Amino acid sequence: MDFGFSEEQEMLRSSARDFLAKEAPMTYVRKMMEDEVGFTGDLWRKMADLGWMGLILPEQYGGSGLDFVDLIVVLEEMGRVVLPGPFFSTVVLGCVALLEGGSDALKQALLPKLASGDLKVTLAQLEPSGRWDADGIQLAAKADGGGFVLTGTKLFVPDAHVADEMVVAARTPGSKGRDGISLFLVDARAAGITTTQLKTMDQTRKLAEVVLKDVRVPADRVLGKVGGGWALLDRIVDRGKVGLCAEMCGGAQRVLEMSVDYAKVREQFGKPIGSFQAIQHKCANMLVEVESSKSVTYYAAWAVANDVAEAPLAAAMAKAYCSDAYRHVSGEGIQIHGGIGFTWEHDMHIYFKRAKSSEVTFGDATWNRELVAQHINL
Repeated sequence: MDFGFSEEQEMLRSSARDFLAKEAPMTYVRKMMEDEVGFTGDLWRKMADLGWMGLILPEQYGGSGLDFVDLIVVLEEMGRVVLPGPFFSTVVLGCVALLEGGSDALKQALLPKLASGDLKVTLAQLEPSGRWDADGIQLAAKADGGGFVLTGTKLFVPDAHVADEMVVAARTPGSKGRDGISLFLVDARAAGITTTQLKTMDQTRKLAEVVLKDVRVPADRVLGKVGGGWALLDRIVDRGKVGLCAEMCGGAQRVLEMSVDYAKVREQFGKPIGSFQAIQHKCANMLVEVESSKSVTYYAAWAVANDVAEAPLAAAMAKAYCSDAYRHVSGEGIQIHGGIGFTWEHDMHIYFKRAKSSEVTFGDATWNRELVAQHINL
């Protein structure tokens, strides 16, 4: 049994690292942090030309026909440079939602556009309650004239300000728990939708409040079964967790490298600080957390790619571990850098902020450990 990446996957990693180092240096990231849109159309088009948008799409829709493990390789490199833009929301969340829940007509109409970079999609799940479980979804979906009318508020929707379509989780009035939840593909510019960009700690990932007021959605834009959308949403979120873990692995690896490099050249008392045992212990512990994060993430990626029964458990375990690990590694990186690590001019705070935002996305470590316990007891 081979536990490593294939030669093709290593080539994909190498080409992705070279491309991102050239096209998305930290100067680009900082510029996009201050930009309201948060990415450039030029870089987006270049990524589409490389085939990244359609990486996991079948060839019949203009994709490459690869699996989720291949996508993980690219996402890890994106996390390494803290890449801004709607790639994660479109390719990990939106693409999976359409691929697994869309009708044949929707797939034929939309997936080729997604693969070519002409369509941006996001997922609108979280609401003001802040709950990630089924009861957290309270946005109302009332049946009306063969379609539905949606009313409610979604919070922290990634890249909603640039999305063309939104996958909106809503509930049939009077239903409870996992029953009565449906996923709707909603035109992001439809009448009755108000999108407000939020000021958040992680400026590399734009989030928005989306208010829907009497938004009409045709019945043929329901993803999956009416009232049975929670199972599909679970699958989307599981893949989102694993994709986010890959980004966290890449970011944590880069923080470790920056910290070790600094410890070799920064001198105190006439010696490099890397010669001091306290710094060595920090770096050693960071290495353990980085390598452990990769192990649990790669297994979870294999599990969701092959749709094995324990994929939800593997995704929750990966998210629980990586949430804590990335936050701790980035915090330790700041400590190793000392005073300069706290300055705006240094890049460490950008990684720390991404770590904090990723920590709470799809539930923090505590929530995902609860899910692990539930899956083990099933």
